[in-house]
Amino acid sequence: MNIATISLAYLKARSLNTALNVLLLALGVATITFLLLATHQLEDRMQRDARGIDLVVGAKGSPMQIILSSIFHLDVPTGNIPYTQALEIQRHRVVKKSIPLALGDSFHGFRIAGTLHDYVAHYGARPAAGRLWDKPLEAVLGADVAATTGKGVGGKFTGSHGLGGGGADHESLPYTVVGILAPSGTVLDRLVLTGIESVWAMHGEHHDIKDVMEIAKHMKDEEKEYTALLIQYASPLGAAILPRYVNNNSQMQAASPAYEMTRLFKIVGVGIDVLRGFALVLMVSAGLSVFIALYNALNERRYDLAVMRTLGARPGTLMALMLFEGLLLAVLGAVLGLVLGHVLTEVLGMALKAAQQVTVTGWAWIHAELWLIALAVAVGVAAALVPAWRAYRTDIAGTLARG
Repeated sequence: MNIATISLAYLKARSLNTALNVLLLALGVATITFLLLATHQLEDRMQRDARGIDLVVGAKGSPMQIILSSIFHLDVPTGNIPYTQALEIQRHRVVKKSIPLALGDSFHGFRIAGTLHDYVAHYGARPAAGRLWDKPLEAVLGADVAATTGKGVGGKFTGSHGLGGGGADHESLPYTVVGILAPSGTVLDRLVLTGIESVWAMHGEHHDIKDVMEIAKHMKDEEKEYTALLIQYASPLGAAILPRYVNNNSQMQAASPAYEMTRLFKIVGVGIDVLRGFALVLMVSAGLSVFIALYNALNERRYDLAVMRTLGARPGTLMALMLFEGLLLAVLGAVLGLVLGHVLTEVLGMALKAAQQVTVTGWAWIHAELWLIALAVAVGVAAALVPAWRAYRTDIAGTLARG
């Protein structure tokens, strides 16, 4: 007697009920899979972007906004900070490394960031083609920027005023692409990088080419501004000294990436926990549905099971038959749910990429999915236990007498 053949034939005969039970379980598995993949990749990407940055100094405003705009480039800056005050912070004894950023323009929606070569080195990035910028109005494109815009080394483009695109173009000061960065899996993939002098030139009062090439000589310190400073401490003592010093002795504000990210994940985590709870309810509902289906199937097949016993089937065989059906439904639901969850994650990734935001992919796999499969299988087996036990204890004589 082939248990698999009998189970498949019966489930096929009740294809509508089988499909509904599998679909209900698959929806629960897909929801949890989607949340696991999306949150894991987003958290990993954000931690990678913030790694090695102990403090961000920006204009007075929301610390969260400072972090989102300066590290992840997902929000607008709170304003600009004076060059002279920033220079004082950069020279502070507890500062090991500081990377200035000057923002204000964009290219096809991608932000143009004026900075130093240290910014590229901080993320371990390297040019896949060309070189890094050496002069004002030379630009290096991140991998995503180059892929989206089609610009290559030697190409020219003009920046648009504002960080969201749609602003007026700086047509008199075009950039020349001198390099394209290799994909790094960091925020650099979504940025256009250039020297700080280039950003100053776009928004300063000097517009002739001579001044652009030697902008630092033509601008007074009072005219120069940064958007933010990315700081790494020289020692743990910096965490106790520098934020207080910045907040109390300047027009600037210090924001801790570690603290703000923890707060962000806590806020977002509430919504994620609600969705996970909803997905678990779906899985439990699927388990109850499987239980009802198998229990009803047992009542409908009592006579058939009794006949199988008279033909030599052992009680354990009948019990295994019901357990196999529950297991089969659970496995089908789990597999379909995993596939659906990965597809949904890939769709989200495509949407985020189109919006030029942090990207995720459905072509990833995490170990937590193994536990999810085990949970789905456990739900199916648990739902089949009672029907299986009743099949094991089938009263042959009584069932056959009742017909």
